Amino acid sequence: MTFINERSYATIENPAKVAFLGLGVMGYPMAGHLAKAGHHVSVYNRTGAKSNAWLSDAQSAGANAANLRTGATPREAAQGAQIVMACVGNDDDLRAICLGADGAFAGMSAGSIFVDHTTASAEVARELYQAAKQLGIAFIDAPVSGGQAGAQNGALTVMCGGDAPVFEQAKPVVACFAKAVTLMGDSGAGQLTKMVNQIAIAGLLQGLSEAVAFGQRAGLDMHTVIDVIGKGAAQSWQMDNRGRTMADDKFDFGFAVDWMRKDLGLVMDEAKRNGARLPVTALVDQFYSDVQLMGGNRWDTSSLIKRIR
Repeated sequence: MTFINERSYATIENPAKVAFLGLGVMGYPMAGHLAKAGHHVSVYNRTGAKSNAWLSDAQSAGANAANLRTGATPREAAQGAQIVMACVGNDDDLRAICLGADGAFAGMSAGSIFVDHTTASAEVARELYQAAKQLGIAFIDAPVSGGQAGAQNGALTVMCGGDAPVFEQAKPVVACFAKAVTLMGDSGAGQLTKMVNQIAIAGLLQGLSEAVAFGQRAGLDMHTVIDVIGKGAAQSWQMDNRGRTMADDKFDFGFAVDWMRKDLGLVMDEAKRNGARLPVTALVDQFYSDVQLMGGNRWDTSSLIKRIR
């Protein structure tokens, strides 16, 4: 089983001790890049079998077995780590792995850094930033964009919120699975930037759905159409990577509708707080609800087109 794609790494003179909590479709390859780059990596997953499978795959990918270990709890995995990373499901999952007697914060030493790659609320990011600060721990919110393929290829875009000196310490390690790592502002700014990202994607996908469906109704060869208009002002990542699969009615891959609805829920909650008006985003969120009712919970977000065919 190949769990990370080929990527070249610079020689690491001073490998870090890193823990990674959450080995889902994103965290599994992200942690793999850390191991393959030469860092000392400890992992935790709620399902222990997943952690053991990761260890086996990491060794098969060339990582030194002596540099790898698992933890039975987030606290155990985090002990001795200079940087603890996480990628879990939502705010409650994040609090569960950070706080309490078995949480990562309880196992972390003063001066260590927690980097959260979960797409969560800006509110929980600020809450955990303050909780960590009281313990002498640093906290960076660092959601990612690029999906499963970006994680596997080590080409994620990471948008961060937190203190600049801490960000600079964590950046070289995060770069093991990223093509861009950028500090967006104070705590919570990373999560707010990810919300902007999801707002833009939602609108793009609805527009692309209508365009592809219109072209098919008109009897056009949509593969050719996408080739042509993709060279002009309509070009986007979504068109380049999803336009043809939408035309072919293929959606069994990619970023799931359920995940997008979770993200858009965060967006709408934040909009209520800051007064932003998001009429198109609210409408597309309801369209995704229609897709869920069609049984498309795990379909890629480009499946919006199915409800208008």
